[in-house]
Amino acid sequence: MAESSSQAEMNPRGIPTAPFVEDVEAFVDSRADIEPNLKKFQEMIAKYQFMEMNTQRRAAGLRDKIPDIQKTLDTVTFLGSRNDSSKAIDATFELNDTLYAKAKINATDEVYLWLGANVMLSYPVDEAKKLLTGKLMAAKESLGNCEEDLDFLRQQITTLEVNTARLYNYEVTLKRKEKEEAEKAAEEDK
Repeated sequence: MAESSSQAEMNPRGIPTAPFVEDVEAFVDSRADIEPNLKKFQEMIAKYQFMEMNTQRRAAGLRDKIPDIQKTLDTVTFLGSRNDSSKAIDATFELNDTLYAKAKINATDEVYLWLGANVMLSYPVDEAKKLLTGKLMAAKESLGNCEEDLDFLRQQITTLEVNTARLYNYEVTLKRKEKEEAEKAAEEDK
């Protein structure tokens, strides 16, 4: 069985490239090599599908997070722009998905941000904007990487499905050829 050099290639995040079988006859030495290669391709397809499912989940999480980060950044930016105002503003803010509260907000030079795991920290407004901008950019970049990986994984799955079909068709051709030769030999023996 000949190994393709593309197997050593990877995408930028380390997902290996699936080998493409151009010449089936050169790829397998005999009909006995076909079945193990078919199993190998099926295992690789299963691995790529698992990676695809995890990447889809990660992308969905990022699609949920990005609007929240953007909304928080917009709020911090607004509070920072009001820093020199002495008049309090009336605001309605979200406590939960369906629960809101009213508040009077005075000019402030610090904000409190949830970091996760029930941790909240106080930040100066400028530092909070910088932190949120960095998080937003990282989340968008990560989402872009996920989408790129999903396209790459779909291509690899398609390549392996084509390889599987080509090997299967080659095996059918070999079986047909063997059957014809056996029939021909049986006729000659008569």
